[in-house]
Amino acid sequence: MATLTRRLVKVSPALVRHHSQAQTECRSLLSEQLDGIRAAGTWKTERVITSKQAVNISVQGSKGKILNFCANNYLGLSSHPEVVEAGKRALDRYGAGLSSVRFICGTQDIHKELEEKISLFHGREDTILYASCFDANAGLFEILLSPEDAVLSDQLNHASIIDGIRLCKAKKFRYLHKDMADLESKLQESRDARMRLIVSDGVFSMDGNVAPLKEICRLAEKYNAMVFLDECHATGFFGRTGRGTEEFHELGQDKVDIINSTLGKALGGAAGGYTTGPKELITLLRQRARPYLFSNSLPPPVVACASKVFDLLLGNSGLVEQVATNTQRFRSQMVAAGFTIAGEDHPICPVMLGDARLSSQFADLMLEKGIYVIGFSFPVVPIGKARIRVQVSAAHSFQDIDYTVEAFKTVGKKLGVIT
Repeated sequence: MATLTRRLVKVSPALVRHHSQAQTECRSLLSEQLDGIRAAGTWKTERVITSKQAVNISVQGSKGKILNFCANNYLGLSSHPEVVEAGKRALDRYGAGLSSVRFICGTQDIHKELEEKISLFHGREDTILYASCFDANAGLFEILLSPEDAVLSDQLNHASIIDGIRLCKAKKFRYLHKDMADLESKLQESRDARMRLIVSDGVFSMDGNVAPLKEICRLAEKYNAMVFLDECHATGFFGRTGRGTEEFHELGQDKVDIINSTLGKALGGAAGGYTTGPKELITLLRQRARPYLFSNSLPPPVVACASKVFDLLLGNSGLVEQVATNTQRFRSQMVAAGFTIAGEDHPICPVMLGDARLSSQFADLMLEKGIYVIGFSFPVVPIGKARIRVQVSAAHSFQDIDYTVEAFKTVGKKLGVIT
């Protein structure tokens, strides 16, 4: 490998000397954009982790173990021994991958078993797996909705939902974030549509706030519309038993028609997404959804890891209660210290700072204190809404949380965020 690297370094200069005029002009335009990002203070640097994803990680350039408070590893299962062992066994038995899509020769028995577990967990009729929830969102709307239909989407929905809706030919309505009066107005405006679908994140990942699902379902019933939820930041850990936004709002599993979610966050942290809902819809997606028909099936180790996570959840592991307790502890102490924390009783705990440069500087100083957090700024969040997005896990100890709060206090005082 070292020899190959030296060889690549040696020949690289020759490769970059011969540019067409078109490529040179393109490079100039791209460089201007990159310079603009740097000048705005919104440049995103990827820190390199040299260990497994866990509460304590090793970060390139930092000494010792670092406390990780910015992963979507809500249940702490990304490196759980039983989950990892399930992946190893699947690798031995089923191989590294299928080298194919599902309908050709890419479906194994473990794919069907995982789909059945997901359906059972959510109380739905059937489930279809995708390579990611981005793919699940890209595959759904184009197949479900026609030009005769209408889709009504919260303005702060995830980028993958926005892109998925762009692919469909339905009439598109965007309602103000969590504004039920505006949603009702859009439902009235779209009354001539054959079918209407209200689309919302269950939990909005940048702010940690929760969709007003009871009101959404009430309006859906009143205007004969269907409801879709993206539950990526809810499945497995939000609600009394981790069933997500429905359970958080104490609603039955018959109120939301379609759920999309991910296996890449709380449910093992590897990859994969899914749609779960009516049998007829899932069957049609298997026949027509482009991300399903033209992407390789999920690798066996990923499937096995996620399947083991569902076994743990269905067996009442106690992890859901722990992440809720940890979340309350962090939020209450931070508010008492004088920080503004966005969101609603969710492990996503955005520490609002406002300024992009400040958030980046704050995150760097936290790393010096042994805590891994990231500053979020435009275009990930709106201009003027920069923040440190802290994410709490069931695997964090009370000691981890208390230490992190004290570090926030120290850095916050140094930078003038709190007094």
